[in-house]
Amino acid sequence: MEEDPCSLNSPRRILSFSRNRRSHPPSSLDSDDRYPTGFGVSGEHGPKLSEVYGFVGSITTVVATAIFIVWAYFPDHWLHSMGIYYYPNRYWALAVPTYVVVTIVLAIGFYIGLNFLATPPPTSLSSIFDEFSREPLDSIHLHDDDEYPIEPISDIDINQINDIMFSSLN
Repeated sequence: MEEDPCSLNSPRRILSFSRNRRSHPPSSLDSDDRYPTGFGVSGEHGPKLSEVYGFVGSITTVVATAIFIVWAYFPDHWLHSMGIYYYPNRYWALAVPTYVVVTIVLAIGFYIGLNFLATPPPTSLSSIFDEFSREPLDSIHLHDDDEYPIEPISDIDINQINDIMFSSLN
């Protein structure tokens, strides 16, 4: 009994779902008789560049972390026994992360401070009205038979908002 070249458990079946699939019958095989013709086995379906960068970045991070831990925590005589005689002072193992964290905290504080400086005070009218504010139109009188059953979009006056929110407190 002859086995189907594209059986369910074969990797050839997975390759047949590529984007550039040409419609060739499964019986037409390449010269090496391993893959069907036109089923995207060429190098054009390799890994994406972002995947490669992510993989290299993750491996680099793991290696750099391992080197940092060896440098920061292993005693000097262990490093000398491994043949490592020159390395930075261990002061920097504590100082650099501390400087980075303090820089990040100060940058966030600076950003929040700039936002406070750019925001008008609560008593300013520019926090209530700006160039995009729309006053309600009193000139349009809507009737039941009018073609505009809904009033045009406008801002609600601050006095109306205060009446609605705080009238029950009095």
